[in-house]
Amino acid sequence: MAEFSLDFQLKSSIDAVWSALTDSTMLEKWIWKNDFKPSVGHTFQFQAEPNEWWDGIVTGKVLVVDTPNTLSYTWGTGSEVHTVTWTLTATGVETTHLHLDQTGISERPGALEGAESGQIALVGKLENVLAEM
Repeated sequence: MAEFSLDFQLKSSIDAVWSALTDSTMLEKWIWKNDFKPSVGHTFQFQAEPNEWWDGIVTGKVLVVDTPNTLSYTWGTGSEVHTVTWTLTATGVETTHLHLDQTGISERPGALEGAESGQIALVGKLENVLAEM
């Protein structure tokens, strides 16, 4: 299985970033419609627009909630299930270091690159949502 780590410097407070990662309404603004709750053991779904290759459903289960420092959950579709762990560190009053670890990625061609570029794109959307707060 493959994995990657990414680091981002966000111009938002740790509380704002935590809210954007854990509040269902906020998550919908930068990922997809969902029924996420930051509660260990909670199973959830993200619902994207389906297409001819995919039903648009990403399922997950919350593994770790350590407010506002660490959030970890499974994230997957079909047999491809990853573990996503976000670690937040306040670096100032209005700045936060956001670290992402994603593990369990299949070794099939393009899977690692696709997962990594997908998360980079999502965090770009997250930054836009945070800027609007």
